[in-house]
Amino acid sequence: MADPAHPLDRPVWNCLTGPQAALARGSELAWRIDPGYGPFAAARDQSDAALAALAAQCEPDGELWLVEPEAWPPPPGLRVARTAPLLQMLAEAPRPLQLGDERCEPLGEGDAAQMTALALATEPGPWGERTRLYGQFYGIRDGDRLAAMAGERMRPAPGLAEVSGVCTWPDYRGQGLAGKLIRTVMAGFTARGQVPFLHSYAGNAKAIGLYESLGFVGRRAMVVTVLVKE
Repeated sequence: MADPAHPLDRPVWNCLTGPQAALARGSELAWRIDPGYGPFAAARDQSDAALAALAAQCEPDGELWLVEPEAWPPPPGLRVARTAPLLQMLAEAPRPLQLGDERCEPLGEGDAAQMTALALATEPGPWGERTRLYGQFYGIRDGDRLAAMAGERMRPAPGLAEVSGVCTWPDYRGQGLAGKLIRTVMAGFTARGQVPFLHSYAGNAKAIGLYESLGFVGRRAMVVTVLVKE
């Protein structure tokens, strides 16, 4: 399989062989991200050698998440735990900051425990002990409690950055916190000359509607394939 023209067609492969190569573990046949950051992985192609190299990246009790245009076949020794359709969205004209977005505060080392608790409870995507170190995360607090957060993840090419980790405790939903946080994250991208993108589960109409209101437009259908040991 030749690399497609657009880096977003294979976002994991391109971030691990490009701007975020320092986080990659593996070989030119298959890469996975440092397990502390999460389970994302990609094989060069679907050849026997590349699939075998991909299988070697799976930890005994771990998972590999592949984000590709189509479901990925399991290598020998691995099985498909689940697949899900995604909608990849791009914001070439992101909405600007609004009054009230100043509630969003940069998060840091002292917020790690609350960030992890929020992510594991609400499952915005895979979360590891170092996921928060992909880039700057922002949060909105209610007193000492972290009510909601959002940040960044993959950078498959210069000029592109992924909004990720968007999550809110259930008792704070419906207050527009996610929109404030996403605008704040995107403002940081814009200041660096980066176009925001994200992935949403294709069936999550409410989330997709929010993203569209913030300037995101559907780019293409994708599939996440989760592989585990047999």
